[in-house]
Amino acid sequence: MTDLSKRGLSDIEKLKAWFLWREGKTLSEIGLTLDRHAGSIFGVLKLKGGISPVQRKRRLSFLSLEEREDISRGLASGLSIRAIARNVEKAASTVSREIKRNGGIAKYRAVTADKNALERALRPKQCKLQKGNPLSDLVESKLLDDWSPEQISGWLKIKHPASSEMHISHETIYKTLFIPSRYIFEKAVLSHLRSKRKLRHGKRSTNKGIYKGIIDAKTIHERPHEIETRATLGHWEGDLISGSSNSHIATLVDRKTRYTALVQVNGKDTENVVNALILKFNGLPKALKNTLMWDRGMELADHKRFTKNTSTDVYFCDPSSPWQRGTNENTNRLLRQYFPKKTSLHGFDQSYLDKIANKLNNRPRRILNYLTPNDMIKNHVALTT
Repeated sequence: MTDLSKRGLSDIEKLKAWFLWREGKTLSEIGLTLDRHAGSIFGVLKLKGGISPVQRKRRLSFLSLEEREDISRGLASGLSIRAIARNVEKAASTVSREIKRNGGIAKYRAVTADKNALERALRPKQCKLQKGNPLSDLVESKLLDDWSPEQISGWLKIKHPASSEMHISHETIYKTLFIPSRYIFEKAVLSHLRSKRKLRHGKRSTNKGIYKGIIDAKTIHERPHEIETRATLGHWEGDLISGSSNSHIATLVDRKTRYTALVQVNGKDTENVVNALILKFNGLPKALKNTLMWDRGMELADHKRFTKNTSTDVYFCDPSSPWQRGTNENTNRLLRQYFPKKTSLHGFDQSYLDKIANKLNNRPRRILNYLTPNDMIKNHVALTT
């Protein structure tokens, strides 16, 4: 696995990200494929507004990187310009100009020369929509009137049939809206688009099987009815409580017995959280590993790996519905006695967390007729950790 904390995607990763985006994959799916955070993928795509950049191609007559490396090796070997030109099958004047514009014989480097050539070859094409021109003003007014780019494009062809300078494709309008470097329209224009999206999505884009970016998620509405009755053990509610300095602890509570378990996690990313939960659940008896309810946090985006390794199904709550994990929410409030808000949680090792969990598990609870969670557990199954 790659280090999720490293900064920036490589050129190859960016190409893969754009390919998957064109295929209709979500940010979360791309992140899981590349082993990166969805936010990192969003940052790359946002630079182009979600519109896949056209891959640049060299003309066959241009020098390639391999030919430039042949020139560099020839210079290092002391060959003449004409001898090098024969080797690369180019005119001597072409090789001579190539060397002169890239530092001369002493400083010529193939990779640097190739990069410089690509930069010099850029020919920025002026967009048809420019700040203040009549077409731009007209398009902007229609966008503010809640017209879609496709409607504007079609209407302009009818309104100005003989004036090609007043014609524009809907895709050009979308590019002007979404590509940050263009800055043609006011930001308020985006709020008038029906989708309210921040990126341009392709035709293959779909949310099927996605639950706030979590792939193949099972919702609370799909879990067995017996869980609602609290008749059986092993149905857990879980969450993270957070402290200062980006520190977190995973909290788990069994719905029937109110038995609490605390899990040390090294980070909020899905790899660290899922690894810690797998280790914890695999230390529980089979009778206590039935289901896990979680909110819609991306820390459980890799829930399928958790299920595969623990045989425990994961279900996700609806958005902004903490009452669907009410037992866990109440437990988290009790835990704030020991882990106040804005306190760093980095200094608490697993043995200390087990000690605090044991305090809660040995408290009599009114909801349990003043039995303790440990009493409830002992009445049903011998707990081994």
